[in-house]
Parts: sequence; structure tokens; C-alpha cells
Amino acid sequence: MSSLDFNTRYDETLLAIEEAVEEAIESSETELDFETINDILTLTCEDGTSIIITRQSATSQLWVAARSGGFHFDLVDGQWLCDSDQESLGIKLSGICRSQGGVDIDFSDKGIA
Repeated sequence: MSSLDFNTRYDETLLAIEEAVEEAIESSETELDFETINDILTLTCEDGTSIIITRQSATSQLWVAARSGGFHFDLVDGQWLCDSDQESLGIKLSGICRSQGGVDIDFSDKGIA
């Protein structure tokens, strides 16, 4: 995969995550803030902890850092898969948001399986 393809897909994924989080915030009373600076998306949970999503261009990976650990995702056949357990980004991120932030977010609505 070229660096242009990787960067394009990462940007699309970050935007989709932001849209899903924004919709979840609007439809619930959960306090979950988000901010994107320099292609790094930070979700700040009600308890003050953070979930950080970042690009790792050198390895062509998307990384998620959360209280439960760090997770590295490879783009495989158009889907971000965790390199340690092959779980999709959408499923992993939904679980992290639920356990750490207390909010249910369905990322599959935005094409993040």
C-alpha cells in the first residue's frame, strides 16, 4: 500500500470516528469530548481518562491508546484489524468506549466494522 493510500484511508477513518462520536454525544447524556490536533484524535471520557487514536506512518498502522492498553491496527482488505487479536477497529473501539467512557457507540454505521 502506498503512503498516499494509507494516509487517505486513515483520514477517512478519523473523520468517520469523529462523526460517530458526535452523534453518540448528541443522542445521550454522556460526557465525552473529542478533539483532533495534528491528525491525533483524543476522546476525553467523563472520568478524565483519554482514548487516543493516532497515525503511525512508518509502519502504516493506526494506533489506539486506552486505559486497557495499546492496540495497533493494520489495513487488511479495506478493514482495520488489530495485529494482536485480529479484532476490527470498530468492535475494539466500541468496547473501549463502553468500558472506559460509559458510552455505547456503533461505529459500523460509519463504515468502521
